Amino acid sequence: MECYDVGYNIGMIRDKGEVQKLNNSSCKKPAMACPSTYKTFSLALQALVVLEKQSGKCSSGDIAAHLHTDATLLRRILKALAHEQIIEAREGRDGGYRLRKSADSISLADVYSALQIHTTIADSMLDAARENCVGGQMKNAFSDILDEIEESTLQVLKSYTIANIVEKIM
Repeated sequence: MECYDVGYNIGMIRDKGEVQKLNNSSCKKPAMACPSTYKTFSLALQALVVLEKQSGKCSSGDIAAHLHTDATLLRRILKALAHEQIIEAREGRDGGYRLRKSADSISLADVYSALQIHTTIADSMLDAARENCVGGQMKNAFSDILDEIEESTLQVLKSYTIANIVEKIM
């Protein structure tokens, strides 16, 4: 069963080849309209490395070209990072993006949290547990396990910064 975001109020769910409409509570949309996946996490980290290496403002088009990725997706990612004060965004002719703070003070946990990666994974797992006798018990078990996973993941990610990644690739 897969959940698709197809607008602000209506979602679609694919179950055994059938497509059904869902209300907004069944198909959650991330706060910044940025897909919260490991791909977006990777692109966010790569974009932050590019910004660190450029030591100045960079347009989303330049970053997207450098990463060989879609500029629209990248702008959504950058918007989420700007919203969380990780980068600074300037619009207009002289606009672009730059790091708001030093690369050694931006942890991978900051980026992971800004993109709400864990929330999306947790929601998917909990949504998959149906409301039946086993599903209710599974939701409780999943919830405890997911809390432990998030705590462990954030602990590891806190020990690495954007500067660490830049050092590893230089």
